Amino acid sequence: MKRFLRTLFFLLSGITAAHATTIKGRVYDSKTGETLIGATIQLEKTGLVTSTGLDGSFELKHAPTGNFVLRVSYLRYKTVLMQLEIQKEDNDKLKIYLEEQNGKDLSEVVIQAKHDGSAEKTARRLEQQSVPLVNMVSGRAMEVSPDLTVANVIQRVSGVSIERNSNGDGQYAILRGMDKRYNYTLVNGVKIPSPDNKYRYVPLDIFPSELLERLEVYKTLTPNMEGDAVGGVVNMVMKDAPQRLQINANIATGYNQMFFDRSFMSFDASSINHKSPYDLYGKNYQATQNDFPKGTRDYKSASPAPNLVGGLSIGQRFLDNKLGVIIAGSYQNTYRGSNSTFYNSAVVDASNKYGKIIGLSERQYSEQQKRYGLHGKIDYIFNQQNKISLYNTYVNLVNQQVRDVKATDFSTDYDPSIGKAELSYTTRSRLTEQQIYNSTLHGDHKLIGDRLKIQWSAVYSSAKNDVPDNTSISLSGKKIDFTDQRTVVKTNGSSSRWERNTDEDKAGYLDLTYTADIGGTNVDFSAGGLYRDKQRASYYNNYTLTPANSAALYGKDFINYTDIAFSIQNPAGGVSNPLTNNASEKITAGYGMFKFTSHDLQVVGGIRVEHTNQGFELLFPAEEKFPKGEQVYTDYLPSLNLKYGLSKRENLRASYFRSLNRPGFYEILPGKVVNEEYQERGNPDLKRALADNFDLRYELFPNGTDQILVGAFYKRIKDPIEYIFKPDETRGQDIYYSPGNFGVAKNYGIELDYIKFISKIGIKANYTYTHSSITTPKSSRVINASGSPENLIVEQTRPLYGQSAHVANLSLLYKSTKKKWDAQVAGSYTGPRINTVSQFVDADLWQEGFIQMDASVEKGFKNGLSVFIKAGNLLNTPSRLFIKGTNPGDAAFAKQVDGRTIIRDDEYKQTYLLGLRYKL
Repeated sequence: MKRFLRTLFFLLSGITAAHATTIKGRVYDSKTGETLIGATIQLEKTGLVTSTGLDGSFELKHAPTGNFVLRVSYLRYKTVLMQLEIQKEDNDKLKIYLEEQNGKDLSEVVIQAKHDGSAEKTARRLEQQSVPLVNMVSGRAMEVSPDLTVANVIQRVSGVSIERNSNGDGQYAILRGMDKRYNYTLVNGVKIPSPDNKYRYVPLDIFPSELLERLEVYKTLTPNMEGDAVGGVVNMVMKDAPQRLQINANIATGYNQMFFDRSFMSFDASSINHKSPYDLYGKNYQATQNDFPKGTRDYKSASPAPNLVGGLSIGQRFLDNKLGVIIAGSYQNTYRGSNSTFYNSAVVDASNKYGKIIGLSERQYSEQQKRYGLHGKIDYIFNQQNKISLYNTYVNLVNQQVRDVKATDFSTDYDPSIGKAELSYTTRSRLTEQQIYNSTLHGDHKLIGDRLKIQWSAVYSSAKNDVPDNTSISLSGKKIDFTDQRTVVKTNGSSSRWERNTDEDKAGYLDLTYTADIGGTNVDFSAGGLYRDKQRASYYNNYTLTPANSAALYGKDFINYTDIAFSIQNPAGGVSNPLTNNASEKITAGYGMFKFTSHDLQVVGGIRVEHTNQGFELLFPAEEKFPKGEQVYTDYLPSLNLKYGLSKRENLRASYFRSLNRPGFYEILPGKVVNEEYQERGNPDLKRALADNFDLRYELFPNGTDQILVGAFYKRIKDPIEYIFKPDETRGQDIYYSPGNFGVAKNYGIELDYIKFISKIGIKANYTYTHSSITTPKSSRVINASGSPENLIVEQTRPLYGQSAHVANLSLLYKSTKKKWDAQVAGSYTGPRINTVSQFVDADLWQEGFIQMDASVEKGFKNGLSVFIKAGNLLNTPSRLFIKGTNPGDAAFAKQVDGRTIIRDDEYKQTYLLGLRYKL
C-alpha cells in the first residue's frame, strides 16, 4: 500500500526517477517559459527519436552510453544541437529552451499573432494574465473533445452547468448557479442579440464549436465591460488569420442509437407558407382550408439518413504579414430524438400535499437539426500604430421537430385490469429557424509616443426566430381492451400558429487609454462607453381548425390526418395577442477606469454608468389599459480587481463588482398568453435586479499547460427575478405563470479547478459547490374550520431556480505526438436543481442529478490526415423530474422512488460520429 501511495505521489507531482541509459527532460519556450508540446527529440546516429508530451517532457529509453548529439526541433523555432555525454547512471534531467525564428519587426499585435491562439498553453497564459477572473477552453481542446456545439463545450468549465433542449443536447449556460437570464454572450467581445421572442439569453447550441479559436467565461467584470451579468459572461473568440497558410477540413457521419430501436417521424416542410393568410391577404381576409397546406399533417415514419457533419477553414497573412484573411464554415445535419414519459399532477384537496397523478403522457420526439455557421475576418496593419479589422459571423439553426403524444386520463373511467381508459392523441409538427448575424468594424490606434491608445468599434447585429405554421392535431377516444387500437378515436381539431421575432442592434464602442508616469509608476487611465439602439418586432397569429365531421372515426372515416376536412373557427386569425408587439431598448453607457502595477500588485478599478430606456407597444391591445409603456433608469456600477503575484507562477486575486439584470422584453408586457399547460402573464411593474459580487481566487500555473485554481464567491442580489405560479384572484381556481421580484437572494460557493499533464496522460477536473436562497410566496392547502379546503399564502425559502449545489467535471486525456494519438473520456455531473417553481409549499418540480459521459479518439497519419470518433451520452443518462414526497393514492399510477414522485422521464440514447480531418 505504501508503495502504491508513493508511486501515486510521484505521478501527481510530475517527479520521475532517472534510470540508466535513459535521457529525460523538458522543452521550453525561451521567451515565455512555457513548455512546448510536440517538439521532436532525436539522438543522432542512434535512430532514437521521440516527441514531447502534454507537459513538454520527453524520455529516450535504451540510449547507448558515450558522447552524442541531441537534436531538438519545433515548428517556427530554431533547432538546437546539444553535445551530450550519456552515462550508465545518473543522467541529468535536461531543460532545453528554444528560441523563435527571427521575423520582421512587426507591431505588438503581429507578435501576438505568431502564437497559436487555439493552443492549450495560450489559454493558460491568458487566464494567468487576465485582469478579470476568467476560465478558458482552447480551440484545440474543443477540436479533440466529443462536443460539436458551444453549449456542450461550456459544460466542461468550472462553475458551469447547462440546460438541455428536448433532444438532450446542451442549449443554455447556467453560471455559478445563476439562471441563464443572469448572463450575456459576446462574439469577439461584442454583445450579440437573442433570437428568442421573449427573453434576452442566447441559445448556445446555435454556434458550432469549430468556428472558435477559444471560449472564454468571465466571472468578474471590469468597468469597460457591460454591467448586466450577475453569473458571468460568455465570450466566443472566433478564428483569426494565421501567419502562414493554414487549411483545416473535416467531414464525419454517424447515427443516434435511438433510431436503431424505433423509427424517425417526419413531415413534409417544403410546402409551408412562411407567412400566415393574414400576412398574405390582409386583415379582412377569411381563411379557408386551402390556405393550410397538408404537408404539416403528412407524417412519415422511417429510419433517418445518417448524420452528416463537416467544416472548412482557410487562413493566411499576406503583403509582408500586414494583411490577414480567414474564412471558416461549418455544416451539421443531425437526427436526434427522445422518448418521454410525463405524469400530469394536480393538487385537488388538502390531504394531497404533493398533488395527485391525474394522467400519463407518453411522448416521442423526432428532430432533424441543420446547423450552418460562417465566419470571415480581414485585418490590415498599416504600421505599428494603426490597425483595422472587419469580421462577420453568421449562424443558422433549422430544427424540424415532430412530437407524438399518447395521453391516458386517470381521473375518469380508468380500469387498468381490463385495459379501459380515456385516451387522447396529439401530434405536433414544428419548423423553427433561428439565426444570428454580427458585423463589426474595429480599429486600434496609438498616439503620443504610444501613450494614448484609441479603440473603436462600429457594430451591426441581428437575430431572427421564425416558426411558421406550427401545427397540432388532436384525437380522442377510448381504450377498451389491451390491443390499444385507434378504432374508436375521433378528431378533436387542429391549430396552425405563426410566430416570428426579429432583433436589430446598432451600436458604437469607444475606448481611450492614456498612460501617465506617476511617481515612477505607469498608470493607465481609461474612459469610454457605448451607445446601442435595439429594435425588436414580434408577431403571433393562431388559427383554430375544427373537423367538418366531428364524429369521424379513425380507421373508418379517415386513415391519415390529410384525409380530414376542416373548417376554420377563426378565419380572420388571432393576432390580437401580447406576443404581437414592438419593443425597443436604448443603452447609453460610460466608464472611467484606472490600472497600475506596483511591485507585485496589479490594481484595476473604476465605475461604470449605464442608462436604460426600455419600451414596448402592443399592436393589438385588448383588455390592456396601457398598450404602451417604458422603463427608464440609471445604474452606477463600481468595481475593483486586485491581483497579487505571489511568485512568477502564482496569483492571488480579489474582486468586487456591482451588476444588474434587466427584465426580458416580454416580461414587462401587460396581458396574457395561453400555453399548452398553463397561462403566462407579463408584469409591467417588474424591476431590474441589482447584485453585489465578491470573488477571491488562488492560482498556480506550474508550467504552460498545468494549473490549480481555488476560488470562492458571494453574491447578494436585490430584487432577483424569478417565475412563480400565482392564483388568479379574479378567476377562482385559475393560476398563471409570471415573473416577479422577491426581496434579497444570496448565492455563494467555492470552485476548484485542476489541470495536470504527465507525459502522454492528462487530467482535467473541476468541482463547484453553490448554495443559494430566495424567499417567495406559496400556497398552503389546509382544511378550514368549516371543513372545506382553503389556500393560505405563506413564505417559503428555497434555492434559486436552476441552481445545483454540486457541479463537477472529470476528463482523462491521452496524447502521443509521436504516434499521433489523441483520446479523451469526459464525464460531467450536475446535482439536483429546481426545474419549475410550484404554486404550493414543498411541491416544486426538481430535476434529478445526473452524470453524462462522452468520449473521443483521434489518430493522425502522414500528410496531415487523421481519423476521429466522437461518442456522446455513453451511459444513456435520462433526464428525470420529480416532486419531493409521495401520495399513497398515486401508487397505482405513478413511479415512486426513494420518497419521490417521478413526474417526467426522458431518454435520449447514445450518439456516434466517425470522421476524417485534414490539416495543412
